[in-house]
Amino acid sequence: MLKKSFKFLGWTLFGIFTFLALYISSVLIISRITVNSDIAKVEEQNAVPIYILSNGVHTDIVVPVKNEIKDWRNEIQFSQTQSKDSLMNFIAFGWGDKGFYLDTPEWSDLKASTAFKAAFGVSSSAMHTTFFKQLREGDDCKRILVSKENYQNLVNYISNSFSDPVHPQWIEGHSYGKKDAFYEAKGSYSLFNTCNTWANSALKAANQKASLWTVYDKGIFCHYK
Repeated sequence: MLKKSFKFLGWTLFGIFTFLALYISSVLIISRITVNSDIAKVEEQNAVPIYILSNGVHTDIVVPVKNEIKDWRNEIQFSQTQSKDSLMNFIAFGWGDKGFYLDTPEWSDLKASTAFKAAFGVSSSAMHTTFFKQLREGDDCKRILVSKENYQNLVNYISNSFSDPVHPQWIEGHSYGKKDAFYEAKGSYSLFNTCNTWANSALKAANQKASLWTVYDKGIFCHYK
């Protein structure tokens, strides 16, 4: 009986390590495959500037608060942030696991149950929005010029990620700072569909350079060196 138990444990551990090896290898290899690499350059006067912004782990898609194509103030209201500061020029969108977002403000707050649900796609999701007055380009912040048509595609993608695309449902009482807010979103986070997968798909929707598939921020930023 003991021999069978050790054999079962051995095969279980072998299966786990094999899965992890395949997963990590796939992430590293597939993330390097570029899509939309031949996208035509857009002249600045006919373009909309957007940004990809990373905190070292998570990627946000940053867009103008308003322009002729979209006024985000109709859905994401300044009054729903602590500062209520209306003198903002950009808004960042970041999709992710709702439990992780709301219950884990610091890594030290992470619970095993939250991590399990996030890893295996058994929880709901949320959209984190943050207002900025200005952005500084660098290794963690890249400016991208997109055509107006592609910006409209991006707007549609972001809007359709909310649980209610027309009237996003504000998750009252939750924020990381004075200029951000959370909203109910569609979909489930998992090992194969992370916050960075969402951001990468946003770039695909806008016909911009992106990974074939990625789950981490460097899988996006390696295409914008």
